[in-house]
Amino acid sequence: MDKSSVFETSEYRRRLRIVKERMAAAGIEVLLTVDPANMNYLTGYDGWSFYVHQGVIVINDEEDPVWFGREQDSNGARLTAFMPTERIYGYPDTYVQSTQTHTMVYVAELLCELGVAGRTLGVEMDNFYFSARMLQVLRRELPDTSFIDATALVNWVKTVKSPIEIAYMRQAARICERVMQTAIDSIEIGVAEKDACAEVVAAQIAGTEQFGGESPAIFPIMPSAERTSTAHLTFDPDRRYQPNDVVLLELCGVRKRYHMPLSRTVYLGDPPDDLKRTADTVVSGLQRTLEFIRPGVTAEAVEATWRETLRGTGVEKPSRVGYSFGLSYVPDWGERTISLRPGDTTVLEPGMALHFMPGIWLERYGFECSEPVLITETGCEKFVEFPQQLFTRKGA
Repeated sequence: MDKSSVFETSEYRRRLRIVKERMAAAGIEVLLTVDPANMNYLTGYDGWSFYVHQGVIVINDEEDPVWFGREQDSNGARLTAFMPTERIYGYPDTYVQSTQTHTMVYVAELLCELGVAGRTLGVEMDNFYFSARMLQVLRRELPDTSFIDATALVNWVKTVKSPIEIAYMRQAARICERVMQTAIDSIEIGVAEKDACAEVVAAQIAGTEQFGGESPAIFPIMPSAERTSTAHLTFDPDRRYQPNDVVLLELCGVRKRYHMPLSRTVYLGDPPDDLKRTADTVVSGLQRTLEFIRPGVTAEAVEATWRETLRGTGVEKPSRVGYSFGLSYVPDWGERTISLRPGDTTVLEPGMALHFMPGIWLERYGFECSEPVLITETGCEKFVEFPQQLFTRKGA
């Protein structure tokens, strides 16, 4: 069966080496990761099968990881994961959403078969795809195994991107530019919000003339009017754009599951003075903060710099102003590691990717203008080239 792995085997081996170093430092002999982004990162597996239990097992003294999943998905692993066929295990459908047994019974038996059941096992206890029931069953089936919380262990390794990962993110940036321009061009007074969103989704998949795109981890966030006073509403499927609407756009381009998010704001008509002042304040603060970002500074220092730019303006931003991003699946394109907020003392390193996202949500409307950046050896580099401004549309 021909392989379609995105990266060379040497890239996966590099990632596994670093993960095993982190495992050793945490006292973990066997790692079970069920996050589909982490599975992809370590093996290349890329299937839309995460609605059932699946995972990757990394054993500290074995070269190749083990993939397990539903039997009907195992050929997907053989097609996309770099490991040999003998490291791919499929379980029968009797385990799928069963009320009689549980897939972790199968996993416990697999760990026994692999001869590692008594070793210290790391599991992602705080993860979208790992449940309390999964941990309960594993503990019951593996009474002699010690469990360690390995939440975000792989995620933190992912924060520093390799050159080939950055290359895919640059391609995602080109898609993102097209997606954002499509959104702005599609929004007009009288246009149905669902039609504008449909154009955006089509652009996300179409990509560019050189390479195709993919569906993002987050559905297009395109609220209008008072719905812009909060952070994560989508479009209204039964509404048309009205005069004096504010429309927030939090969109993304995706290439090989590598995301490139971007936010902008559109106003339909002549924007009121308070919105223009908010936009000017945010854009100015954004630009000044980007000048500060460089390797060696902490995540909280970036937020403090941003907060200083707001002093005396009347604009406030109580929530975090950014996060790391990269390889992701639903429901989030963030890596759930670095947060630009007080208390996060992570030191920025070259190769990290941050979405600087100073979204402002007020009582009646919101304003967003963000920038995804790459930490370089000397500062930071914008991934996306797109005007930093409040966009206006005046057509009837």
